Amino acid sequence: MEKKRQWFEDDSFWLNFGPIMFDSQRWAEAPAVAEDVCRIAGLSKGASILDAGCGPGRISIELALRGLNVTGIDIIQAELDAGKESAEDEGVHINYIKADLRSFTVEKKFDAAVNLYTSFGYCNTIEEDAQILSHIADAVRDDGWFIQECTSRETAVLYFTPGEWFERAGKTVLTQFSVDGAWEGLRSRWILIDNKDGSRIEHEFVQRLYSAVELKQMILAAGFKSAEIYGDFDFSPYNEKARTMVIAARK
Repeated sequence: MEKKRQWFEDDSFWLNFGPIMFDSQRWAEAPAVAEDVCRIAGLSKGASILDAGCGPGRISIELALRGLNVTGIDIIQAELDAGKESAEDEGVHINYIKADLRSFTVEKKFDAAVNLYTSFGYCNTIEEDAQILSHIADAVRDDGWFIQECTSRETAVLYFTPGEWFERAGKTVLTQFSVDGAWEGLRSRWILIDNKDGSRIEHEFVQRLYSAVELKQMILAAGFKSAEIYGDFDFSPYNEKARTMVIAARK
């Protein structure tokens, strides 16, 4: 029996919702995030890095502009195509690979790997999430780094909102959020209304929520020797003032 495709494997979703999620503000944040990644992992020109779940290359391009040898992996061809076009515009080379993070393998060992902007926790099972971490660990050399940034259970509670609406990319965007289970997941419903013709697109998905400690334990189980939890890329404490969750792990 053919395995049922999950929502994040659908190119049409990213074609419709990608411009909303990766807006100008998110692109404007990319240089600072790339700089923080290089600082945390001690990366300089010529170092190799894997962007696991690279999307349209928001971070990959900034890393390449700093002279790193970048490989970006994503499951969506449309996102990879957008990344390639942006890389050409910026005059940098990035090795983009279409692959499923749950099953990909690479012969090359990287100096570092990143998984950023909450691109984790959308698989149907915890086991699939663990597979992703295991394959990332396998791709990192001994003493190499893995930096992950995403919404945790704690930050989901801290910044929970039932929803909002805003205008972006020629659309009126309505979002509705609710808790799935006992804070096991965050259910998101996005509605896009075209401002010109009034057409409507709707999508609902759930992100599995891990506590920072749970995710740290999974990262260690995947093969990393150490993992530290922070509230931002500046090593600020992961406490009630945390902006996000950043885990810096060493192989």
